[in-house]
Amino acid sequence: MARTRKSKEAKGEIYAGFLDSAEEREEDSDLPRDEIGRRKIKRQYEELLGIRIEKLKGRVLNRERISKTVEGIYFICAKCMKVCHSLDEGLVEDPANENNLCGACAPR
Repeated sequence: MARTRKSKEAKGEIYAGFLDSAEEREEDSDLPRDEIGRRKIKRQYEELLGIRIEKLKGRVLNRERISKTVEGIYFICAKCMKVCHSLDEGLVEDPANENNLCGACAPR
């Protein structure tokens, strides 16, 4: 007996909780696609970490290779305690990796 294929609609319904809401898509519609992706990942980190953000402030969460020469870093700013990305907010990196700051919070 031949197996039947599941439609793409059925898969969309199963994973509906992981998809962006319409409001978020409209809000980010004028941004480049890669920046939209970084915003989505930052929101997911904030939801996932919750109250542990205070405990992890100043730490690097993840490093990603964007191209052969460019590396992106997700981190929690030690001062404002927001999840930031080095390409969007900037990064003032601490040698011990315990007091990293975003560009807005860094001393000038």
